[in-house]
Amino acid sequence: MINLAIVGATGLVGSTFLKVLEEKSYIKIKNLYLFASPKSEGKQIVFRGKTHTIHSLSKENILNKKIDYALFSAGSEISKKYAKIFAQNKTIVIDNSSAFRMEKNVPLVVPQVNEDALNKHKNIIANPNCSTIACMAPLKALDSVFSLKEVVFSTYQAVSGSGMKGLNDLKQNMLGNKSQFYPYDIYENCLPHIDSFMENGFTKEEMKMVNETQKILGKKIKVNATCVRVPISYCHSISIYAKFQKEFNTEKARKALQEHDGIILLDEPKNNIYPMPIIAKNRDEVFVGRVRKDLFSKNAMSMFVVADNIRKGAASNAIEIMEKLIAKN
Repeated sequence: MINLAIVGATGLVGSTFLKVLEEKSYIKIKNLYLFASPKSEGKQIVFRGKTHTIHSLSKENILNKKIDYALFSAGSEISKKYAKIFAQNKTIVIDNSSAFRMEKNVPLVVPQVNEDALNKHKNIIANPNCSTIACMAPLKALDSVFSLKEVVFSTYQAVSGSGMKGLNDLKQNMLGNKSQFYPYDIYENCLPHIDSFMENGFTKEEMKMVNETQKILGKKIKVNATCVRVPISYCHSISIYAKFQKEFNTEKARKALQEHDGIILLDEPKNNIYPMPIIAKNRDEVFVGRVRKDLFSKNAMSMFVVADNIRKGAASNAIEIMEKLIAKN
């Protein structure tokens, strides 16, 4: 049995941590500690039939408890301030923010791709960006057969990637009200703008996909990304164009994708079978389809990938990391 803390327990991902853990009843929890912002202190949440009180974060509240694992989803600033306090108290932190992802000594992990990286953690493990997570298992499956050389991502990202603010903007737009969070209305619109723009013309979201892909796959491949916010509530979709060292073969690719852990291949376009957000919602698998060889290069291909950004793209991936650690211990 484990002692578990959830930081950001009242947020969109935090509440999904609890939902996934309810489903995974085989993960035995002795003590559950819920932390959120001061405005949520004292609120109560029922989990597995027991009532738990939410506490605000403080150093004293952390150090006076024996906690084996802490799942963080409270933003980068909270992670930077408190994750190391947990880690120094011998708690293994699995952080959903971008705070530690590119730190050299912090593993950035998708369990179906680079589980071995968990052997090198120093009590802090980073959960990748939601769009990056969705792409890694398919790319790893194909890299093992054809040796990946270059990748181009074009994303179609749900508003829940912005948390409740994004969901509220879409809801308000549909009622005829203006956006409060996005710079433009998102309803009946697409925003080629996720996170802030950088000097190189890319957004921070796009550069996350570039840098995280290279770190997770352990290869300095060429990566380009264009990230777009679309007016759906849940599930990110990604069009992936990839080039390889070896000649691409569609049947070999389908076989590799089918056999890879965590992937469901939906690739019968003549029968209108392909990945869509309405299929991936509330699922922990990555759905892949539209697998096809490039028209002009024998070493390139395209595919379409969809995953639930709040589950596989955040909460479930973090819990899968924790499960691997529990098994190792």
